[in-house]
Amino acid sequence: MSKNRKDSPLPDVRWPRYGVDAPAFPALLGAAGAACCLAAGRWRPGRKALATAGTALIAQTGIYLHTTLRGKLRVWRQELDRAALKGDEQLLDLGCGRGAVLIEAARRLPTGHAVGVDLWSGKDQSGNRPEVTLANAAAAGVSDRVDVHTADMTALPFADGSFDVVTSALAIHNIPSPEDRYRAVDEALRVLRPGGRLIVADFWPMARQYADHIGQGTLRGLGPEYWYGGPWLGVTLLHAVKER
Repeated sequence: MSKNRKDSPLPDVRWPRYGVDAPAFPALLGAAGAACCLAAGRWRPGRKALATAGTALIAQTGIYLHTTLRGKLRVWRQELDRAALKGDEQLLDLGCGRGAVLIEAARRLPTGHAVGVDLWSGKDQSGNRPEVTLANAAAAGVSDRVDVHTADMTALPFADGSFDVVTSALAIHNIPSPEDRYRAVDEALRVLRPGGRLIVADFWPMARQYADHIGQGTLRGLGPEYWYGGPWLGVTLLHAVKER
């Protein structure tokens, strides 16, 4: 585990920029859509089918980009408002990336603190680097209440009961094996104090598995603003409270 300090050189960021989730996916989706449309203009056989497929793929790309650039931010603002934080909590964000949830939470913690952990994979989020997250926090005016660490979600470098809230936005599913995904959820519960809250957004099958694994929690779909191309890649919120 390493901590990325705020006194290291930071990029010049005038306002927070959170990048694109899994950037290769919309790039391929859009390219496939464009290829279908071009092919439809050249080949008479199957023209209608190609044009329909191309239009659908381009529409899915647009929905995906809306979600990753705007929709998910609006959803998390609403969910953090719904959480009714008191303002003095210690909050941990798993797979914080460039800080979309971390920073939005920190805005609500004037006397609290928000900590993010990540392994900083550019495959999972474009431009995913700790210095970018810290620069985003500075641009949002919350750098005094944000820290980030390079750490694995399956082996968190924090003591039991260190946090009042643990959040995670579409990060745990990136862990390859089911066993390690469950270990990450167990780690999240371990570092929560009794009565603390776990708030995890992930694709529906994963969120349901996490709830089944811990044997509790409520599940709620987050709607079209959190569709990665369509309802088949919609996101569900798991909310659970650690037993006292």
